[in-house]
Amino acid sequence: MAIPVGKSAADYFGNMAASYDSLIRRTAPRYDEMTQRLVEYLPPAAARVLELGCGTGNLTLKLAERYPSAAITTVDASREMIEVALHRLREQLPGGEGRVRFIESRFEELAFSAGSFDCVTSCISLHHVHDKADLYRKVRLWLAPGGTLRFADQIRGSKLMDHDLNWRRWLEFSRLPGNCTEAELAGLIDHAAAHDFYVPLPEHFRMLAEAGFDPLTLDCVWRNWMWGIVTAG
Repeated sequence: MAIPVGKSAADYFGNMAASYDSLIRRTAPRYDEMTQRLVEYLPPAAARVLELGCGTGNLTLKLAERYPSAAITTVDASREMIEVALHRLREQLPGGEGRVRFIESRFEELAFSAGSFDCVTSCISLHHVHDKADLYRKVRLWLAPGGTLRFADQIRGSKLMDHDLNWRRWLEFSRLPGNCTEAELAGLIDHAAAHDFYVPLPEHFRMLAEAGFDPLTLDCVWRNWMWGIVTAG
């Protein structure tokens, strides 16, 4: 069912909390591979981790497993998504919920003290933020010395022809037998038009450098059509 354009991103994903895990794999090629690659590129040790956009907990569970002694803070604007993620954490990693703090909030409204985290990460959530430059400045402040930002997201092609090709490949994948119905695809397209803000990779790098991240640490370590993994610090 398509969600009306006027609804917020939190409303959109809240309404699909029960079906999200199925839909994401039917619309994001190599989703599981991308999530696993993101985890592999995270630092080997981190005592304090911030996840921006827990969704149904796919990355949250991997973070709790990778960092068994870390304090993990995870944020999502959808209460329904948080409830699913918390339920999965309790069910699949008993006792793990004691190390994970869930915060219901838009990323733009977050406030943490300087140096609060060793690692900030996110999987397919940052494209919902319009003012990424401001968020990157905040993330740089929240990171302790030596901290790192590592995220997977949808990235706009630097040239229109490249972006159009990536978009066509996404539509082709979504329309494969067993993937999306036309109603589901229409809802995704409407949502993207209203709430998604894709940025080319060089623009991400520019904003990250201006936020204070060392330009020599900026990289795109994995890419598949419009999806990529970016590292900073």
